[in-house]
Amino acid sequence: MKIAYVNPNATVAMTDAMVAVAAQVLPSAQIIGLTNHDGPPAIQGAADGEAALPGVLARIAQAEADGADAVVIGCFDDTGLAEAQGMTSLPVLGIGQSSYVMAAVLGRRFAVMTSLPISIPVIEGNINSGGYAPNCAGVLASDLPVLTIDEGSEETRAHLATCINQAARDTKAGAVILGCAGMAPLRQDLTTRTGVVLIDGVAASATLAQAAVSYLSSAR
Repeated sequence: MKIAYVNPNATVAMTDAMVAVAAQVLPSAQIIGLTNHDGPPAIQGAADGEAALPGVLARIAQAEADGADAVVIGCFDDTGLAEAQGMTSLPVLGIGQSSYVMAAVLGRRFAVMTSLPISIPVIEGNINSGGYAPNCAGVLASDLPVLTIDEGSEETRAHLATCINQAARDTKAGAVILGCAGMAPLRQDLTTRTGVVLIDGVAASATLAQAAVSYLSSAR
């Protein structure tokens, strides 16, 4: 099984980190990463998502040409998800979408902890349009830029842990979704620091992509 992670932003380190997390979840699968070098260095708000869209769709076509069995859009905003699903017969998932689905499968009402406040409207829009709003206890911002989160310093981890604990306490959510791809490699550390059930969209998307491919194969 070959799964392609398409990173809508131009930061290669984030692509590599997502590939590493997905490969840990699916060690028997071939996980490849495609970086949108035409995009902004980070996706923070609707304008960045719009700027990244042409490059994202070009990488979707590249993933299909490269023989991928499924594609994951590696941005929590699910940049270009609907457009990508409309241009290929392959399963295309977003890491935001996968997080919400996983929370539903686990039977957990969720809160989302994202990067900056500018990201909240896009995330809330996706939650509403996808029908996940009844299960959402709130979308909150850590006030950390995406690339700061991606660096994953001790200061950043400590701050995120504080934010996650507060979100879980204030919203009474059964799980907190890590609302930024840069948080994916931090999940285990943040779980240890907080004791909160954390859902990472990169890991969730790997599991769901495998299930989608297997389901389609069983019907052929």
